[in-house]
Amino acid sequence: MWKHFANLILRNRIFFILFFLAGTIFMAFQAKNVQLSYAGSKILPLTDKAFIEYNAFKKQFGEDGSIMVLGISSPNIFERRLYAKWVLLSNEIQKLSGIKAVLSTGKIFTLQKDTTNQKFILKPLPARPVNTQAEVDSIRQELFNIPFFDGLVFNKQTNATLMAVTFDSRILNSAARNPVLKEIEAKARAFSKETGVEVHLSGLPYIRTAVSQLVSKEFILFLGLSLGVSALILAVFFRKFYAVLFPVLVVIMGVVWSIGTLVLFGYELTILTGLIPPLIVIIGIPNSILLLNKYHGELRKHADKTEAMKVTIQRIGETTLVANVTAAIGFGVLYFTGSELLMQFGSVAAINVMVTWVMCLCLIPIIFNYLPAPRAVSEEQTAKSGLSRMLLFADRLVQGRRKLIYGVSIALTLIAAAGVMLINVNGYVVDDLPKSSGILKDLKFFERNFDGILPLEVSIDTRKKNGVLSLANLKRIEKVERMLAAYPEFSRSVSLNMGLKYASQAFYNGDSTFFRLPGDIEKNFILSYLANSGGNGNMLGNFLDKDRRMTRLSFQMADVGSKRLDKLLGEIKPRIDSVLNPKRFDVMLTGSSIIFSKGTDYMLKHLVESVALAIVLISLLRLVQFRSLPVMFISLLPNVIPLVITAGIMGFAGIPLKPSTILIFTIAFGLASDQTIYFLTRYQQELVLTGRPVPVVISETIRETGVSMTHIALILFFGFGIFTASTFGGTVVLGLLLSVTLLVALIFNLTLLPALMLWMQKSTPSTTPSRFLKT
Repeated sequence: MWKHFANLILRNRIFFILFFLAGTIFMAFQAKNVQLSYAGSKILPLTDKAFIEYNAFKKQFGEDGSIMVLGISSPNIFERRLYAKWVLLSNEIQKLSGIKAVLSTGKIFTLQKDTTNQKFILKPLPARPVNTQAEVDSIRQELFNIPFFDGLVFNKQTNATLMAVTFDSRILNSAARNPVLKEIEAKARAFSKETGVEVHLSGLPYIRTAVSQLVSKEFILFLGLSLGVSALILAVFFRKFYAVLFPVLVVIMGVVWSIGTLVLFGYELTILTGLIPPLIVIIGIPNSILLLNKYHGELRKHADKTEAMKVTIQRIGETTLVANVTAAIGFGVLYFTGSELLMQFGSVAAINVMVTWVMCLCLIPIIFNYLPAPRAVSEEQTAKSGLSRMLLFADRLVQGRRKLIYGVSIALTLIAAAGVMLINVNGYVVDDLPKSSGILKDLKFFERNFDGILPLEVSIDTRKKNGVLSLANLKRIEKVERMLAAYPEFSRSVSLNMGLKYASQAFYNGDSTFFRLPGDIEKNFILSYLANSGGNGNMLGNFLDKDRRMTRLSFQMADVGSKRLDKLLGEIKPRIDSVLNPKRFDVMLTGSSIIFSKGTDYMLKHLVESVALAIVLISLLRLVQFRSLPVMFISLLPNVIPLVITAGIMGFAGIPLKPSTILIFTIAFGLASDQTIYFLTRYQQELVLTGRPVPVVISETIRETGVSMTHIALILFFGFGIFTASTFGGTVVLGLLLSVTLLVALIFNLTLLPALMLWMQKSTPSTTPSRFLKT
């Protein structure tokens, strides 16, 4: 098969060159339309119960993550000059296109009773430009007399105030919000410069935009670094300009195809899909290294470069096919998690790993067949290299110190297993950002002063028309609100009850002692006033459905991590049920915070399953290739032990297991398996073709294939090492641990694997090459 394929490629060189060039041009036209993702990560599948409930909530009450917040802290907030600047900033932001509403101490509305028309009216505060300190003092006194605003837009204890900016839903999850956010940032900086008071910015729209911008910058950074590192290593290995230029050009074509695939599939650039192009470079370059190493080796045997290239394709074709299939499996199993975020990453990465392999296998032989044959390096020169001495040392260990290899492997595995027991499973909304990040610093400001900015929603269905407005039910709901607000992780609520309390205070002419739920008779008067007030005839539309059987309680919370949030949810749901009997009420906890926590748990569960699936599929692939159960099981150990060691490092180093770090195991297992395939395929070929004793073939395989394995491991080590330059902590850890894992896998594949193969042959001396390793 591979002989015919080699002839096909070399006889139709022009066709293959034109075919891949045309395909690349087409993909380049598609790639120019790639878009950044501005929505939250779609982790949960569409059929997940929590996701269905969240979408139902948004359909009923609107988007929960549409508010950006600006905050300041100063004892002089209500000093006339500073307050006037805050008012001006609020009004300027309100005028921006795409901004739906602004709420702050400098732009707020108070509720007043209109007895003549039996309704409430909204009075702007301040009603006109403030010119004296006495006017500001009056505004301050009026605001502080309204409990509804305490903890919502100001904190008396910390002298902090915030501005809540609501985005129009039409631009919320699109690139159109970028220029609006830039204008808000510019105005905030101008305010800080004029007043000397630092402005803190946060909220989901702001955080998501900032993350998207970082993804865009890092996409270019990592692509450039991956190409640069690959080119440098190729130059060190081959010391020929064309041996650097053409492999790099081929993987650049693979990058173009990967971005074009994203666009054709309708996907956007996320923190994960943005990693695909540099991954294609890192994984694609080893194909060229294997081909060129084998080509140079064959040139020492054949004077004819065409014949040398044919043999290269025949010998390397199968090896690289199986190796790239295993790498693709490592990515492809992510599709079966059901998570849209992982499905997009896994499917596009898997497809383009194989596409890049096909391009390398076709174009590298064609290009180098056109080029003059390189100067052959003598075997004596090769033997003098440091790498050869290292491989010779590995061979001596395998041939004479196998017990030492087994002992060290067992000891490292046991130590690592102890570290695995220390792994903490946890994820934060912004924990991938560095501790010095301004986004994280500003988020902590709002957590200190306003208990956080992440939305937590409680949806309550009374199952009866007008059931929410029953006084008994209102009191039950009030009890739930107080219970949740007592947790330090949650803010006070914004709800129907808080609105009714404020309306009660307004009904009694602003007397703060009447900030409480109205009685039955009062309630009817107040509700009639509210029904005659506000847009669409009802001020409470944001908190009630049309049948008044459902309501919402809106809280903000700190970014406490998925582990703590899961514990909180497990604790508060029974407490809520004790107040709102599940037989009479349907209570649903939802919101962006819940979706993130559920998404983290979902990803961890299904990524563990995907690792198991990858192991099963790759094992079956080896069984098909080598047709030997002993070989299949033995070949797993050099791949699994490095994963255990990596997990142990995570445990000892306190690196939590979260979506970004668990990806290490599926990717690393697929790539570490490549090294095993390189070794076993060469071992198979030499054993069957030469018929020499197993120890001799083992030594030859270590010393010859070990060169390519080490070159590839270095490419992968330094290639994944570039991710340590990331702003995102998860990406840094991903790059660092992947590099370490693959280096450890190389060591085990050059020592433990051949040692086990020797042990297997000595344990079953009757086993012949033709019986357990068939071509």
